[in-house]
Amino acid sequence: MTGAVTVHRGRWSLQDRLDAMLRELPFEVPPGTAAVTVELSYDRGQGVLDLGCLGAAGFRGWSGGARDTYTVAADWATPGYLPGELEPGTWQVLLRLHRVPPAGLAYEVRVTASAARPAPPAPAGEPAPVRRPAARVRRDIPGTGGLRWYAGDFHAHTVHSDGALTVPELAHRAAGHGLDFLAVTDHNTVSHHPELPAVGARQGITLLPGQEVTRDDGHANVFGDVGWVDFRRPADSWYAHARDRGGVMSVNHPLGGDCAWRLPLGERPRHAEVWHSGWFDRRWGAPLSWAQAWRPDVIAIGGSDFHRDGSDAEPGSPTTWLLAADDSPAALLAALAAGRTAVSAGAEAPLLLRTDDRLLALDADGLVLVRPDGSRQVVHGDRTTLPAGSGPYRLESYENEVIALCQ
Repeated sequence: MTGAVTVHRGRWSLQDRLDAMLRELPFEVPPGTAAVTVELSYDRGQGVLDLGCLGAAGFRGWSGGARDTYTVAADWATPGYLPGELEPGTWQVLLRLHRVPPAGLAYEVRVTASAARPAPPAPAGEPAPVRRPAARVRRDIPGTGGLRWYAGDFHAHTVHSDGALTVPELAHRAAGHGLDFLAVTDHNTVSHHPELPAVGARQGITLLPGQEVTRDDGHANVFGDVGWVDFRRPADSWYAHARDRGGVMSVNHPLGGDCAWRLPLGERPRHAEVWHSGWFDRRWGAPLSWAQAWRPDVIAIGGSDFHRDGSDAEPGSPTTWLLAADDSPAALLAALAAGRTAVSAGAEAPLLLRTDDRLLALDADGLVLVRPDGSRQVVHGDRTTLPAGSGPYRLESYENEVIALCQ
C-alpha cells in the first residue's frame, strides 16, 4: 500500500515500562486519507507489546497483544477497531509495554496513511442456527411475579480482541450449550457491538454488549451499550461511566493470578465475578471469602472467559441465571442491576433459585444447603423447596465443593 509513511523505532527498557506503561506514538493523517495501516515489529519471544489507536477525534480501536497489524478505513476496519471517516489531524498509535525484559525490547512501528481505498477482507461464513429444545422448559423452572429465569454467561471473547471465534461462531457455540444470553466482552473495545443484535437474532440467543476494561492490575466488565470506557483512566471513572449511562460494572476474576484485582476504588461496585472458570478447585473458599470482605451485599455472577478451544472453559461454564421480564438486553440488564441472579456449574447442573420467599433446589439430592449464617442442612429430593431469608445461599458437596450460588 502506497502513501505517507511514518516510522517509529527504538528500544524500550524496563525502566521505560516502569515510568509509563502506555505510550502514544503520533502520526499525521492528511486530508483525503482513505485508510490507515499500522504494522508493529518486535521479538515476541522476548516480550509483549499491546496495540491500539486514537484518532484526532478520539478512540478508534484496541487489539492488545492479539495482533501486530491493523487497518482502519471508512467502511471497514480490522476487528477491534472502528470504521469511519478518517478525520485529518494528529493520530496516535497506542503502545502498551506489557512485558519488557531487563535487556530491553527493540521495536518498529510503521504507519501508512493511504489515499487508496483498500479492499475489505472476505467475510467469514456464519454457522447455521442451532436447533435445540428449550432447555429451561425441559427443566421446568418456575418463574415468579411474571418473571422467568434465563441462563447465560457474562464473560467471553471473539476475534475483536484475543479470542479465536467470530461473533457468529461464538453465538453458535453458546446457543449450543443451551444458553439464552451471552455477554460479549472483548478487551478495551466496542467494535463488536454493532454485530450483536443481528447475529443474536439469527442464532436464537441474546448477545449483551460488553467490554472487558483491562489493565495489568485489574480487569472489569462493563455491560450495556454505554460507549467506550477509557481504560487509561482510574477505575473509579470506569464505574462512574457505567453507572451514569445505565450500564453495570463487575470486578472480574478478583483472585485471578497475574490479573487479580489490585486497583483502588473509592466506591466498590456490588457486582463481582465470584465464579470464574479459573476456580478449578471449588473447595478452595478464597473467592467466597474475598466476596464477603469486598462488601456485604455482593451480587455474584459467573463467567467462562471463553477465548478458544482448550483455553479457559466453554461458554456457560459456569452459568449465570437472571430472573427477568424477558430476554431482551434491557430486561436482562435490569435483572442484573437488581441482583436477581444465581450461578451454577452449567445450564443443566444442580441449581439453587429464589422463588418469592422460598428457595428451590433442583437436582440437588444429597447436597448441602449453606445459609447466610453458616448453618447447614442436607437437601433431600431432586426438586425441593426450602424457606429463605435475606442474604446469599449456596449448595455444596459433602467435600465442601461449591455447587451453586444464589443471592
